[in-house]
Amino acid sequence: MKTKKNIHFEFNQELVREPLLYKINRSFDVVVNIRGASVSDQGGFIALELEGEQEEVERVLTYLRGQGVKLGEGLGSQER
Repeated sequence: MKTKKNIHFEFNQELVREPLLYKINRSFDVVVNIRGASVSDQGGFIALELEGEQEEVERVLTYLRGQGVKLGEGLGSQER
């Protein structure tokens, strides 16, 4: 059964140049909808809506945690 999950994550300057969204798109069977983002040389914030099978969405979350991003549920806040 397909599900939609809203997530947000923050990452530091070491991950700014990593193609995280590209890797998610190429490696997982999910639809990625960018709901908000703010990225600079010092780090960034991205809010996403993921749609796919529950197991595949969970695989994406595991991947992101393994990359060292600070992950949260919901779209979060872009205020700093």
